[in-house]
This record gives sequence, C-alpha cells and structure tokens, in this order.
Amino acid sequence: MGIGSAALLVSAGVASGLAGSIAGLASLFSYPALLAVGLPPVAANVTNTVALFSNTVGTAAGSRTELRGQRDRLLRLAAIAALGGAVGAALLLGTPSSAFEAVVPWLIALGSVLILVRDPLRRLMASRSHPLTQTARPTLPLACAVLLVGLYGGYFGAASGVLMLAVLSLTATEPLPVTNAVKNIATGAANLTAAVAYVAIAPVNWPAAITLGLGALLGSWLGPLAVRRLPETPLRIAIALAGLGLAISLWH
Repeated sequence: MGIGSAALLVSAGVASGLAGSIAGLASLFSYPALLAVGLPPVAANVTNTVALFSNTVGTAAGSRTELRGQRDRLLRLAAIAALGGAVGAALLLGTPSSAFEAVVPWLIALGSVLILVRDPLRRLMASRSHPLTQTARPTLPLACAVLLVGLYGGYFGAASGVLMLAVLSLTATEPLPVTNAVKNIATGAANLTAAVAYVAIAPVNWPAAITLGLGALLGSWLGPLAVRRLPETPLRIAIALAGLGLAISLWH
C-alpha cells in the first residue's frame, strides 16, 4: 500500500468514525475509500466491517458519561443485535445480494423519516401504552426491530446506525446523546459478530483494515464529544437528512 492510499484510508477512517458515532453513516466515507484504493466490492465490504469495529471501541471510550448506568440495557440490546449480525453475515456469505440490496435504500429512508418524526410518534405511542422509559426491558416489537437492524448491519451495514437510532429513539425518552451512545454499542455488537465471521472465512485486506481502523478509532472517540455539545434538534434533523441523502444516492 502506497503512502497516498494509506493517507486516504486514514482520512476516510477519521471521517467515518465521526459520521458513524454521530449519525450512523460511517460507511458513507469508508466503503468508497476502500474501492478507491483498488479493493473489489466483496473484499471492500468485509474489510470495511472489520475495520469499523474500532468505531465501537472509540465511541465507548468517548461516551462513558452517557453510558453510565446503562449496563443491563446494553447487554440485552447487544445480545439481540449480535445474533442479528451473525445471521446477516451468514446471509452475505451464502446468498445472492441483489434482492436484499434493492431494499436497502428504502430501509435507510424509513429510518431517516422516523428520526424526523420521532416526537409525534413518541406522543402517539405513549398515549396508547405505558409511558416510555430508558431502562425498560425490550418488548417483543423492540427486540424484533433490533434483531432486524443487527441482521442488516451484518449483511450490508450502510446507515445501520440510522436505523438503530430510529428504533431506540421511539422506545425511550432520554437525551439524544444517551440514545446515540447506546445505538453505537448495539450496532457495534452486530458488527463484531459479522467481523469475526469475515476474519475466519472472507477475503479481509488487513493492511487496509488496520489503516482505516486507526483513523476510525480517532474519529469515533471525538464524535461523542461533538454530540454532547451540539443542540439536539438541529443534530437530529441533520442526521435524518444525511440518511435521506444516502438513500437517494443508492437509488441511482
């Protein structure tokens, strides 16, 4: 790997870490960078998944304040998401991807819209059920949604954080930085199980994965600091609009 390629991957890693920890859009930067340095699509996809596990490490380190007191909730959500990630990795390695990839833009668009209309939906849900709490045990619909997002994360991954943030935002009344931190750990669990499978049997490009991962580690550590300081409503709108932009780009 040349110096230019390494510099591109480090820069893309920092951008991916920031985008992933703030908006769940890490692959928006990392996957194209891997293609740009010459990796074929399948190798780029699996290398991207392995490299971006460093996002989870970085965001966990940068979100200690938001994650305080969330241990039991994180364990439950991470276990469900990890199961989904394992199923998603198995699907990627054993089935054609064309049919599933056709649905990807619609899923991203749906998650983005849910983030935009979070507050009205929260009020509607609260009026028809028990008040939402941030530590309630996952209901069956929530568990199924987290499982499906984890499956998507293990299979394709782009904007899986947007989908997870949408799911968690609708089921907990808490500040956005807390939901965002929990989202990062849950999606990281799905990413980890997929990454383990790819390391064992898929064509991971290790120099690219390590270079990209180092940049992502730095970016993901800085991301929670930014979320903590930015106003919630404009940030939520920006995340949703970025997700819609990605969905539109994937339709073309």
